[in-house]
Amino acid sequence: MSLPKLLLATKNQAKVQEYLLLLQGVPFELTTPAAEGIETAVRETGETLEENATIKALAYASGSNLLALADDSGLEVVALNGEPGALSARYAGADASDEERIEYLLRRLEGIPWERRAARFRCVIAIASPEGEVELCQGECQGIISFEPRGENGFGYDPIFYLPQRGKTMAQLSTEEKNEVSHRGLAAKRARQILLRLGRNK
Repeated sequence: MSLPKLLLATKNQAKVQEYLLLLQGVPFELTTPAAEGIETAVRETGETLEENATIKALAYASGSNLLALADDSGLEVVALNGEPGALSARYAGADASDEERIEYLLRRLEGIPWERRAARFRCVIAIASPEGEVELCQGECQGIISFEPRGENGFGYDPIFYLPQRGKTMAQLSTEEKNEVSHRGLAAKRARQILLRLGRNK
């Protein structure tokens, strides 16, 4: 018997690979917009991570007629009053690369000492049905913004997000370590519980 499909509503291949690991064993066949021939372009017009995740999940669910999972993640830096937050992906401009975003953030923090560089990563996952029902869950991870990028494993702001308890940046962790402690890993554990329940109800 074939499993119902769950659409991972992202075109970010690094994120797809993370979710394929994080959601192993859920009672759904994980698929992507590329695999389904879906070219939906969704504008993230929300002011919060919750709003953006919901907008994306609903758009992909209604456009594909599949259950859809979308997330929005943000880096919140205490010394910058919570910036970049929901603007994390567009902080240095809509078309900026990860390196340019990191460079821009480090410039904003120039002169800020180590003890005032506290930050957290937050991830909100929305799971939406084609009928418009949405369930949300989230995870967060505390850290410190380092003075320079370190590590190759990861994307976004991972190379400057230092985890004191591990003595490494997020980008220096192995995939297994990252999935244990990351904001997305923690949110995905909660999403897994929702998906197990939805799968039982199919």
